[in-house]
Order: sequence, then C-alpha cells, then structure tokens
Amino acid sequence: MSVAHLDKLNVAQRKAVEFGIGLPDGQTAGPLLIIAGAGSGKTNTLAHRVAHLILNGADPRRILMMTFSRRASAEMSKRVGRICTQVLGQKSSIMTDALDWAGTFHGIGARLLRDYAEQIGLDPNFTIHDREDSADLINLVRHELGYSKTETRFPTKATCLAIYSRVVNSERPLNEVLKDVFPWCAMWETQLRQLFAGYVEAKQAQNVLDYDDLLLYLAQTVCTPDLAEDIGGRFDYVLVDEYQDTNRLQSTILLGLKPGGCGLTVVGDDAQSIYSFRAATVRNILDFPSSFTPPADVITLDRNYRSTQPILSAANGVIDLASERFTKNLWTERQSAERPRLVSVRDENEQANYIVEQILETREIGTTLKQQAVLFRTSHHSGPLEVELTRRNIPFVKFGGLKFLDSAHVKDVLAMLRFAQNPRDRVAGFRLMQILPGVGPASAQRALEDMAIDADPLSALTQHPAPPRAGDNWSDFVSTVQQLSARRMGWPAEIELVRRWYEPHLERIHEDAQMRQADILQLEQIASGYPSRERFLTELTLDPPDATSDQSGVPLLDEDYLILSTIHSAKGQEWKSVYLLNVVDGCMPSDLGTGSTAEIEEERRLLYVAMTRAKDSLHLVTPQRFFTHGQNAKGDRHVYASRTRFIPATLLQYFECCSWPIARPENARETEARGVRVDVGSRMRAMWS
Repeated sequence: MSVAHLDKLNVAQRKAVEFGIGLPDGQTAGPLLIIAGAGSGKTNTLAHRVAHLILNGADPRRILMMTFSRRASAEMSKRVGRICTQVLGQKSSIMTDALDWAGTFHGIGARLLRDYAEQIGLDPNFTIHDREDSADLINLVRHELGYSKTETRFPTKATCLAIYSRVVNSERPLNEVLKDVFPWCAMWETQLRQLFAGYVEAKQAQNVLDYDDLLLYLAQTVCTPDLAEDIGGRFDYVLVDEYQDTNRLQSTILLGLKPGGCGLTVVGDDAQSIYSFRAATVRNILDFPSSFTPPADVITLDRNYRSTQPILSAANGVIDLASERFTKNLWTERQSAERPRLVSVRDENEQANYIVEQILETREIGTTLKQQAVLFRTSHHSGPLEVELTRRNIPFVKFGGLKFLDSAHVKDVLAMLRFAQNPRDRVAGFRLMQILPGVGPASAQRALEDMAIDADPLSALTQHPAPPRAGDNWSDFVSTVQQLSARRMGWPAEIELVRRWYEPHLERIHEDAQMRQADILQLEQIASGYPSRERFLTELTLDPPDATSDQSGVPLLDEDYLILSTIHSAKGQEWKSVYLLNVVDGCMPSDLGTGSTAEIEEERRLLYVAMTRAKDSLHLVTPQRFFTHGQNAKGDRHVYASRTRFIPATLLQYFECCSWPIARPENARETEARGVRVDVGSRMRAMWS
C-alpha cells in the first residue's frame, strides 16, 4: 500500500506512526510512549497513527481512542477520516464511520458501565450528576447527619465534595489527603468518613453516579480478572492523548484494560503536567515505561512547528532546571533575531499600560487582537489590565466564565429529562417540583419520600396527592414525566415536549426569558445530534459547551477582540504574541504553590506552558510591587516582588531585559518641579496657631 500520506511527517513522527505495524502472524506491538513536546504536531501524529492502523487492516470497531474533551475526540476522528480519504477515496467513510469508540475517559466509562451494568449490580438506567448536583446531594446527607449544626465550622458542601473527589481520583487514604491537601479539615476525619459512606448509600439508593463514579466503577470492574479480560479483549488498540493529565484512577483503568501493554499507545509531555489540583499526577507518564516488562518503547517528538528558536531556547532553559523529566530540547527551523522580552515595571498599573501600548503597536503592524493573548497564573491577576482595556475601548474575551450547563434554565430542562430517565434521582426531582408555583421544599420532600419507598416510583408519583396550591401545574408536571418515561414520542422529540412544558414557567421565573429561550432552542438543536436520550445526557453532562446567551455576544459586537486567559485555560492554544503577567515570586510560583517540591515543580511547568504558547513574540512582565488581593479598593497595602525563581541569572542570556517606561534624565516636568520649594511643615504648624 502507498505511504504517500506519511510523506509530510518528520522522521520521529513517522517512526511513532509506523511503530509495531505490520508484525507477522497478527501480532500486536507492545506499549509505546510518545513524548510530544509543545508544538511538535502531537495531534497530527496520533491521528496518522490511527489512520495508518486502519489502512493496514486494523478493525476500526476494535480501536479505542481516549482524549480529554469530546471536541478533541471529534477533531481527532475528522483528521483520521481526511487521512484515510487520501488513500481510499470515498470508500474510507465506511471504515472511519466505524471508529465509534472515541471519547473522554468519563464518556467511555459511562458507555462500558451501561454495557456491563448487570454483571456489576448497576441499573443500566442510571443518571449522572454534574458537580453542582453532587454537591447538593452531599449537602443533603451532611444535613441529615447533623453536620450543618456543629458548634465549630464543618467543611462546606463544596469542600466535602472536593475531598471525596481527591480521595477517589488519587487512590490515597482519606487521612493522607486531609493531611497534605486539606489540613484545616483534618479534625473532621471521622465525620467525613461517615458523610462519604452516607453519600455513597444515597447515590446507590437513587441510582445515580457522579463524575468520579464513572472512573471508580470502571476501575473496580477491570480489577475483576474475567471482566477485565472481556473488556480489554474488545479492543486491539488503545490510544490515549494528554497522558500527563491523567490521575491514578485513570492509570489503573488503562493498566487493567491492557496489563501487558499490548496495543497500547499513550501520548503526552511531562513538561506540561499542570493539573494536580484535579488530582492529575506527573508520575503516570514518568513511570509509564517501567510499568511493563520489558519496558515500553519511548519515541520523542522534539521538533517544534510553532515558536521561533529564541522563544524555544528560553523555554528549554526554564524546563531544563526541573528536578525530573524526560530529556528533550525543542528545536525549530523558525529563526528570529527577537529574543523574549523580560520587562521590569513599577507596579500593576504600569504593567497594564505597557501591555496595552504593546498590543496596540503590534496591531498597527498587522497582528490582529485575536492573534494576541495575555496570560496569567490566577484569574484575579488581570483586574488592573481589564480596567485599562475598558478605559481604552479595547474589546476582550476572558476565558473561564459561566458554562452553558451552569445556567438555571438549561439545568431545569436537563433535570426533567434525567428525572424521567431515573425517577429515583432525588436531586433532579427536588429541583423540578420547586419550579411549580405553590410547591415548596416540604411538599417536594414528601412526594420524593413516597417515591423512594415504592417499588414503582413513577406509580407513586402518579398517586401522590397534588399539593393544595399547585393546581393544574402539578398534573401537567406528572403527565409530562409519564409521557417521557413511556418513550412513545422517540428521541429527540422528547426534548421538544420538555420545552413546551417549561416555557410558561420560564416566562414566570425569569425576566430575560426570551434570551434564555434561545439557549433552550439551541439545546434542542444539540440534542438532534445524539442517537438517544442516554447518550445526550451522558455526554452533555461530562463535556458541556460554553455559555451562549451571556458570552457569545462579545465577539459579535466588534470586528476583533483580545484574548485574556489563565495559563491552565490556555494549554493547547497558540498566538502570535503572548504577554505574561506578574512573572514574580508570589505569583509564579504562586505563594500557595510552594509547600512541597512537587508543587514548585508544577509551577515551573506552568511557566513553561505559558512561554510555549507564543509563536513570534513573548513578553514576560515583572512588576516591582503589586497590591495585595482582596483589600479595600482605596487601600494601599502592597508587597515588593522579585523576579521568579524559575528565571535565575544564568538564564538571562536568553532574554532581552529592559525597564519600562524608559527613564528620561531631563524630563521637563521633573526640572520644573525641582525649582519649586514649599515649606509644608510651616503650613502644618500654622493650622494650629
């Protein structure tokens, strides 16, 4: 077969794509780790490997691709399709359409759990709680146990859920997690253990799973040898993207599916492991080769197609000081005389002025605002800059705002679908019933308690007397739930039924009902792209789209807009010009991220990720002082800062170091001011004479 589709790959990429393909007697290659540096064509390489497997006879139905977002999975599948089309023409669609097992760890987990529900004691009609619903349920258990009335402060529902999630995903004992991550909660260990036991019982009684359960249940399933062999045997090849961002639980799942590593390929970059706050651990990728006997093969992609060589030299210098890493030095053919600029300014206001002037100047020479980005360690760091951008009438979009599914009206519609899917879902039912006029918490609680003790919860709802002040709203609600549960309308017509039921309540509850209705119509449109209610609810909960009504208007109001983003949100992105705020100790590394060597090393990787987002121009700004966060707006508490420890004097050779604004020794105003003499002390004494 022709391999012309591989001609555009470099030597290392091609080696990774062709690894283990074409072995005799149907043998499958052992484990492979692809260390893919920033901008090295990681996604392109992985897509070519999948396509090359298919073109060499692999059954696409037996290929499992796991990514960290549904959008990344869709993009990967499209690329595979385009590559296959180059070789097979129109016939390729038959093969690529069969590439059905592509998605996130959580999404794949949900599908497998439904397939094996009976073997592991699950009802296949389980519903999935998002983080807010999970927090509400854990709060309900917290209240029932009396922990909301303790004499000393008990952790909030959000903190309790965070502790539970960290224990599950890191596979560490509760006492260790409390000691290392939540030390202020350590005194509540016994009560938290009781709370989490109650939370698990409540979920099982209501037939719901939370995010963490999708991984935990699957990990427990693949710990059973017969089931692990059966599930792993469904896939000849397993490919995982962004492996540096996996947690211990995900690693357990992967090694359970392919304990010998046969057909397993993982791709990632240890230098970009920056999500420990989600329980991700860099150890997964560092220890991957030694997890198998013989060890996994390692192929390194170190040619960068994004940045200029001076930017890469500076970034290489930063990450080269890491205590442990896979050795690689990014290189490129993109030469430039412009080194990254390390700019010292007086304070945050001067920092904002400098960045705005540079952005406008760069725009004038042909780089649009969209091709420029300002990155920062923490969201509040951009405050003074946002004020200056607004004052100067420069439009911007800040990443990390309200998500589509966080809006109340969308959650209401999804709650109705979830409740019809699983009438034991107490959180969904409690939310829905209180939408109805005349139905309060007590009335909703009574109805849900009747449903909980009945073998047929839907029948119990039908027979439950309507609350006195609910009127026809109660019967309309019950009728809608019955119609949805009967499934006579089919999907996606069911969501239209929910919209018609919800519209009068939407107009009654929200003043901006018309704008919110547009979101619900969009939700209908999104629903039409899914084959079933189950797939829609699962994938939308696990990988929600961004907001529409509250954010999409910004870019449409202007021809161009600047990007503001935290470094975490910027990972995987690139811009021509990048400006990095507050490159000083206390901000980078964060003063909250210096408790251990592991934390400091992750902060170093954050700086590396930020620097490698830049294609042509990189500015690192170091204010000499900045005001403490959270003080009164007119306060003047500030701290003096020093350049980040991650750029010691030995690395300054890679930067153009300068101060801004440029000092002018004979400024006219300064000269005039020196000639003025005022005896302020005399005036002070005169006030009291």
